[in-house]
Amino acid sequence: MKLISILFSWVVLIGSTWLNPGKNNNAKRTKADSSVTQVIDQFSHRFAPDKRTAIFQIDAYRQKNQLILIGKTNLIGAKSFLLERLKNEKLEIVDQIRTLPAVELGEKVWGLVEVSVCNLRYSPRHSGEMASQALMGTPVRILDREDNGWLLVQTPDHYIAWVDRGAITAITTEQLNTWKAKSKVIYTNSFGTVYSEANNSSMPVSDIVAGCVMELKAEKNGYYEVILPDNRIGYVFSKEAELVKNWVNNTTATEDALVNTSKRLMGVPYLWGGTSFKGVDCSGFTKTVYFLNGILLPRDASQQVMVGETIDKSGVWSNLKEGDLLFFGEKREDGSERVVHVGMWIGNNQFIHASDKVRIGSVSASAPNFDEYNVKRYLRAKRILKTGSVVKLKTDSVYPQ
Repeated sequence: MKLISILFSWVVLIGSTWLNPGKNNNAKRTKADSSVTQVIDQFSHRFAPDKRTAIFQIDAYRQKNQLILIGKTNLIGAKSFLLERLKNEKLEIVDQIRTLPAVELGEKVWGLVEVSVCNLRYSPRHSGEMASQALMGTPVRILDREDNGWLLVQTPDHYIAWVDRGAITAITTEQLNTWKAKSKVIYTNSFGTVYSEANNSSMPVSDIVAGCVMELKAEKNGYYEVILPDNRIGYVFSKEAELVKNWVNNTTATEDALVNTSKRLMGVPYLWGGTSFKGVDCSGFTKTVYFLNGILLPRDASQQVMVGETIDKSGVWSNLKEGDLLFFGEKREDGSERVVHVGMWIGNNQFIHASDKVRIGSVSASAPNFDEYNVKRYLRAKRILKTGSVVKLKTDSVYPQ
């Protein structure tokens, strides 16, 4: 029995080596010298300082006279620069870095959101933490795919996250360009329905929220006949939507318009990662308000604070105008700031923000809605209007490419 056991163990070992020929070689690898890892870190900080918007995940190992690079990146230029720089190490470079979009995707490296509100997550599973949302008709860049079908995508505001493949229609670059050239409509009402026929008693095809975009097929009897990104056909009230080209050309972000839009979201529940009328977090709220007025803001509060013009840092509320963004957080001992919350000034010593739900708070201690907690952690106010540091929407697509 002992001999049989030894023979069985030997067969298992040989079989394992045959099935995994690189396993023993990998065991001989050691982490690369600090000089190499420092170079990689420098490139990462330079080209991908914000991990939410760029991928530069690279590890380096030594194996005899080889420098083995493993990882993935969507920054092709940065990878080329890194390989050129590492030639100075006088080692044979083995490039095992996956460049995204992954070759396994083939030509379909773009996608269109086909549901009213698509949830984007930090990990490829429904239980993963929600990172953001994207609305119907949003074109996304597909970067990678998991075996379970989840897709790693990058949104027009450069945010990178995972999405269930059932929410995205994958298309080629040619198909994307064709879609962009089509006449489209944008839904402008808060909530609504795409109907199967040109009457509101017919069966629903999909729900819909403000900001959703659909291809226009025809117009009749007070309805737009539309084609959804996955080729479903339906009808929406024409009085609740607008031609994208007209909407982009006619939409002007003004102080009054921003305030009016923000109040349309009053009472919408707080949702971590939310950027729609179904639910918003603090920065998702301000992003949605500005988007519906033709301006594309970065996704998170810590990113939004980097755009616009600083108006106030001391709580001199008379300096503020409607539409200014207020940022809250903590001031560190080294003078830096940690931004954790954002709201929008609406005048009369009040600001509107998403906290539990979208609501209005006051900076006046005598007001019944005085928000003492946020006033105490106020950091600064930024003015977005009339600055060149924000992305305006384009007429060829609701979203910039």
